[in-house]
Amino acid sequence: MARIAGGEGRGPRVDVRQLLTLVGATVLIVAGAFCAWQAWLIADEENAAAKVREAQAQAVRDLSSEYASLRQQFQAAVNDPALLAAIDDHAAAAARLRALLPTAQVVEVYSPGLDEVVRANYREFGYAKAAQLMAALGSTEPPPASTRGGEGKRRLSVVEPMQVGGVTRAWAWLEYPFDGLASRFEAVPPRGGRLELRQGDGPYSLSLMAEGSKSGDVGAEGQRIAGTALYVFAAMPRAFIVIPHSEVLAALLALIGLGGGAFLLWSRSRPAPVAAPEPEEKEVMVADVQRKPRLPPSPAPGDMGAAPEAPARAAPARAPVATPAAVDPAIFRAYDIRGVAGDTLTVDAARQIGQAIGAVMLERDLRETVVGRDGRLSGPELAGALIDGLRDAGIDVIDLGVVPSPLVYFACFQFGTGCGVAVTGSHNPPDHNGFKIVVGGETLAEDAIADLYRRIAGGGLPTGGHGSWREQSVVDAYVNRVADDVSTQRRMKIVVDAGNGAAGLVAPRVLEEIGCEVVPLYCDVDGRFPNHHPDPSDPHNLGDLIAAVHTIGADLGIAFDGDGDRLGVVTPGGEIIFPDRLLMLYAQDVLARNPGATVIYDVKCTGHLRKVIQDAAGVPLMWRTGHSLIKAKMRDTGAALAGEMSGHFFFADNNRWYGFDDGVYAAARLMEILAADLEDRTPAEIFDGLPKSVSTPEIRLPMAEGVPARFMEAFRAKASFDEARISTLDGVRADWPDGWGLVRASNTSPALVFRFDADNAKVLERVKQAFRLQLHAVDAKLPVPF
Repeated sequence: MARIAGGEGRGPRVDVRQLLTLVGATVLIVAGAFCAWQAWLIADEENAAAKVREAQAQAVRDLSSEYASLRQQFQAAVNDPALLAAIDDHAAAAARLRALLPTAQVVEVYSPGLDEVVRANYREFGYAKAAQLMAALGSTEPPPASTRGGEGKRRLSVVEPMQVGGVTRAWAWLEYPFDGLASRFEAVPPRGGRLELRQGDGPYSLSLMAEGSKSGDVGAEGQRIAGTALYVFAAMPRAFIVIPHSEVLAALLALIGLGGGAFLLWSRSRPAPVAAPEPEEKEVMVADVQRKPRLPPSPAPGDMGAAPEAPARAAPARAPVATPAAVDPAIFRAYDIRGVAGDTLTVDAARQIGQAIGAVMLERDLRETVVGRDGRLSGPELAGALIDGLRDAGIDVIDLGVVPSPLVYFACFQFGTGCGVAVTGSHNPPDHNGFKIVVGGETLAEDAIADLYRRIAGGGLPTGGHGSWREQSVVDAYVNRVADDVSTQRRMKIVVDAGNGAAGLVAPRVLEEIGCEVVPLYCDVDGRFPNHHPDPSDPHNLGDLIAAVHTIGADLGIAFDGDGDRLGVVTPGGEIIFPDRLLMLYAQDVLARNPGATVIYDVKCTGHLRKVIQDAAGVPLMWRTGHSLIKAKMRDTGAALAGEMSGHFFFADNNRWYGFDDGVYAAARLMEILAADLEDRTPAEIFDGLPKSVSTPEIRLPMAEGVPARFMEAFRAKASFDEARISTLDGVRADWPDGWGLVRASNTSPALVFRFDADNAKVLERVKQAFRLQLHAVDAKLPVPF
């Protein structure tokens, strides 16, 4: 009978103690070696940082040398006898200097007082160029050289004095290729770290180039390239150090680990003590072994209802690029693009719009743009698709993240792109979104917007480009720029209602920086707009602000729309100060320093505005509604100020600001005016001093898409207002000596817009009734909302 004898038939026995000793020794030796490596990294950390700092210093030396050679060439050229003889003939001097400086791509000569620059239209001349030239006046040193985008490439711009006998006879504006500096920078090895070439100092300066590892934090201060506004920043190599930064501790841990591991190996190699012989095992017969019940066979996969184990799947084949879907033409409106996100405005449409914008830019030899978005939930997806389309067209993109629309316009100047797209639904419902577009300093409107659709519908959009993308903050630069321009002479308490829109990120900071005490209300960004609709032109949305101002005893209440380009104002008494009355106050302030300037207002503004502007020595000009249309008219007329009844304000007075619509900057200018009142009047008292009439807010009548335009065509043809002066500049406006009324088709949503204004309530009702009769003459069933 088969049997199992003690020890016979068994495999070799495993000595658990010996095995654990070996494992422990291995772990200690590995840990010790790791700590020794960490000690070496810690010890070498300063040496590695020193190498990067030396590379930074080398880059500064090389780039300073490169720029110094350009200056030496200019100094040699400026002493040329032929140039000195023609120095007062600026065109001839520029031509001669261009011949002497073959590497310069642009050469211009200006008078010693820079009179041409002072009188220039900065939108065409260039704000950055004008600022660099004007910085030369009153300074003993030439302004630092800077860089600017142009013709698809970055250039180095330089202002140099042209002196004769130590007296400045002219100023030279020079633009050199940036390639020389770029190649010298690229030639410097970063030595394990990262070098960045930036324009301006500080963390929010404009990044131009970077070389080296992407890891590591850039230092707070850069080293300046002599004579320029360029700085070289360094990021130290980030070593993989996971223990406390102590060389002594790391060495001690290494000794403990290595010594402990060696000791365990030594103890394992000692001979084991002789053990007493084990007693002979009792003979066990196979028949005596208790049998366990046999386990049932494993169920077949079908018995348990489980799916058979699937083999590992290969990565799916890349799907071919789908044919772009048709884009709804209705989203291309008079002065921007608007639609319902995911319905009329899809991700595919956003990408094609990006390609179409890129096509327009390429035709103008523009290669870089900024993109920002408001806080709507659809913003990240639509902005991402738009950026993809721009980059596919070969456009470089600076991504600003979530910012109010005015900061997108500001970034066009700050970063020198001249191009930008704000992804925003403005004051429309949460599910709406759209694009406000600037190309070459011009906000696209009407035919330029329609041209984007024609390009998309016609196909052939640019593709296959490799535009770059980088994130860049502009908030701090904007806040500092406003604070440098505006200040308040006395501290005022204000409540700021951002309506959960993007202005909540910026407006409280700006107003605090200029000296106000700010109480924020709904300033956290939430694209669902849970508290009220972000449209300050609708009085229903100002109830919480009025209550807050009254409750805390604030001096004023300020409200913004969803993307921060509209402004609303309320007093502690609950009065809503309509934007056309705010424009009166702005006009008086601007015209006091700029008599004779033009002030533009839209067709929805009060009739009293014209007289206020004239009395302040200004030129009033009524124009069509729409931020893009107003900005275009400002460029054509050189106007110093403009405003719309919707709450858009545009400042371009004495070049203090850039001429785009900016609710946050308008709020700052308002606080400056109110705080500077010589009689120390309250804001309510100041507003009471302005002409006041009985008026309605904007009244909207929603309609189906396309119906408002057809209705207005019929209304213009049939309407007849006895004894009234009729304007069809934008809709139909009828003016009587004591009041006026307006009806027009909205350009932002399918609706008719009405507004009425009169000297008293009786006249206001008469004007309304005249419009009711004419509206019902066109459509007897029209539900008139007033």
